[in-house]
Amino acid sequence: MPAQEPDGERKEPVKDTYDHSAARDADAALLARYAAGDAAAARLLAARLSPRAYAHAYRVLGDGAEAEDVTQEALLRLWKQAANWDEGRAQASTWLYRVVANLCTDKLRQRRTEPLDDIDAPADPAPSAEARLQDGARHDALQAALLRLPERQRQAVILRHIEGLANGEIAEILDVGVEAVESLTARGKKALTADLAAQRDALGYDDDTA
Repeated sequence: MPAQEPDGERKEPVKDTYDHSAARDADAALLARYAAGDAAAARLLAARLSPRAYAHAYRVLGDGAEAEDVTQEALLRLWKQAANWDEGRAQASTWLYRVVANLCTDKLRQRRTEPLDDIDAPADPAPSAEARLQDGARHDALQAALLRLPERQRQAVILRHIEGLANGEIAEILDVGVEAVESLTARGKKALTADLAAQRDALGYDDDTA
């Protein structure tokens, strides 16, 4: 099945710039085209969805290779659903997030109690070397703190505060109620803030708005 490889070097979350209503229609149309035999439609849809899927998987897993595996598997499952897709059932991106979340859960269960790996900071040629080091340290600190959260809190915090999804959509992805999402994100954000608080000076944050 066709699937576009996600950028294995991408480590930062992809910002949510979708017009969700238009995106839902466009994604459903591309799935219908693919089901009708248009392989190019699959490539277009993968280009739209795989960066978002990869970003979520990387944030949850902290491992680029595993995030790529999860993204590819999730896309393959989407292609298998294309012929029977019911656009009234779910938005394609929401469905894909849910598959990614479940695959990440499976990966984490397989790991058991493995130690955290070192996380590579994203390269950026524009800032000074000092700025790049500080940005990398902040990225590493955030990623490590996310990985210390309980898995469900981590998924909820990433979806809400990094990827900007609404609570209702997160509830559908995680298969919980909206109140549970609110509780997960509140507890996760509180724990994340506490975890990072002791590192503020070292990371170059000199006020509470940084």
